[in-house]
Amino acid sequence: MRIGVLALQGAFAEHIAILRQLKVQTLPVRLPTELNGLDGLVIPGGESTSIGKLMLDYNLMSEIRELAENGLPVFGTCAGMILLANKTSDSDIKPLGVMDIVVRRNAFGRQRESFETELSIPVVGEKPFPAVFIRAPIIEQATNGVEILAKLDGTGVAARQGKMLVSAFHPELTSDLRFHQYFLDIVAGHQ
Repeated sequence: MRIGVLALQGAFAEHIAILRQLKVQTLPVRLPTELNGLDGLVIPGGESTSIGKLMLDYNLMSEIRELAENGLPVFGTCAGMILLANKTSDSDIKPLGVMDIVVRRNAFGRQRESFETELSIPVVGEKPFPAVFIRAPIIEQATNGVEILAKLDGTGVAARQGKMLVSAFHPELTSDLRFHQYFLDIVAGHQ
């Protein structure tokens, strides 16, 4: 199994480290040719406007959109969730539009309002999952078979649609490998 991690900006090194702990061949992706032969792709957290602009500059936007539409498993965390959405509440962002969710950026506030909490995420087990929220978005609306996997204060913060997985929080900033393992199970066809 070969998993690419979009490595333009943000927490890509942390995703690569976790995936390598899970004994998966993991490659940084910066150019369209590096998407060839991947079994899955992670779009990390970071600054969604910057990542989106860099994806356009490096001709990755249409390539990733096409791969996702053709069934490549994609996992987006925080900014990655924003970029996978059909629509955002921020006109500065042009998302990929491949997942039937509407996302609001910075829904919990700015940097100083960042926090950690434990979430119930039944698909990864009974034990609560440690979730790190940094300038995190929320899912305002989900349609067309999107399954909300976790909520915080009644609002969606993790979801799945087919082979696409998103989280508003940063599982790569914890030592809990279960959310990444869940994505790998999707890639392998076990979920």
